[in-house]
Amino acid sequence: MSKPIEDKLKGNWNIAKGKLKQKWGDLTDDDLDYQEGKEDELVGRIQKKTGETKENVNDFLDSMKF
Repeated sequence: MSKPIEDKLKGNWNIAKGKLKQKWGDLTDDDLDYQEGKEDELVGRIQKKTGETKENVNDFLDSMKF
């Protein structure tokens, strides 16, 4: 079972932001403003900007190796 997204993001956010920007080039730093406890908002902003489903965004985040 994979770790929850919030656990993956802690301490690794700069790496994650880079990978997200590579995957979806339209994302900006403002889109990727991460605040602890607000992971759902972050996923929602990525969805809105990219048109991806929540499942696709979560799958991509889960696939990142930290």
